[in-house]
Amino acid sequence: MIAELMKSLIPLFVRRSLGGWWHERQSQAAKEKLLRGLSGIGTLCNVCGWEGAQFTDDCWHAGTICPNCGSQVRHRLLVAALDGKSSLSGISEADLLRGKKVLHFAPERQLRERIRRAAKEYVTADFDRGDCDLRLDISDMPAVSDSAFDAIIVCDVLEHVSNDHAAFREIFRALSPSGTAILSVPQRDSPAVTDEDPFVTSESEREKRFGQKDHVRMYGDDFLGQLAAAGFDVQVLTVGCLPNAMKTRHVLHPPILNPSPLATNQRRIYFARKS
Repeated sequence: MIAELMKSLIPLFVRRSLGGWWHERQSQAAKEKLLRGLSGIGTLCNVCGWEGAQFTDDCWHAGTICPNCGSQVRHRLLVAALDGKSSLSGISEADLLRGKKVLHFAPERQLRERIRRAAKEYVTADFDRGDCDLRLDISDMPAVSDSAFDAIIVCDVLEHVSNDHAAFREIFRALSPSGTAILSVPQRDSPAVTDEDPFVTSESEREKRFGQKDHVRMYGDDFLGQLAAAGFDVQVLTVGCLPNAMKTRHVLHPPILNPSPLATNQRRIYFARKS
């Protein structure tokens, strides 16, 4: 009775606003409770600065997700590189982003503001999302002119793209001379050859074969060769390129490896420069 009376007295848009506010409040309360339970020292997120006893789990690895900002291993690896901590030459925020024109596909909320602050011009893009500047198919971008951007960031996107080699060509075309694409993809530990099959279309079969229902391939060690064949000069960042103390402190490698053949136990960030 009271609920029906409230519906009759309070407009729908107000009820929706109150519902959204209540959901956000409850979510924040749950997050604060989680963070209190993980309080301590030893694990530090280099993305948001949260420090605690340990990170939370994802579906593949235990202790790899920052409970505060949700950063994953790949995010923290890239931030370590942008901070200039790696042994790779010419890889830092100053080299890649500062004062540059940057195109960021499927922009991660953990990285978006940092990249925006560093860039001279920052443009976001996605095929489906409504919170980006451009709606783009990365394998066919007629709206993007040749040599339009100094850096193009494409992290964990290409495994969703039907024609990834067309995407390589478009990224190469859209980069300015000596521009750099920053790329990551899920990869198995050891198979040399990328596994893909255009006839695998069901979500259940894709999840079984490629690790996720919306993936169309599982990359192998040949991803580096594919980029080189597309004309890029490539440097590869792994946890081995960073100081050992950072590996545990920032959780740049899963504390416990997953024996599944579909698990990405060693994350790699590819810096592909247009030669």
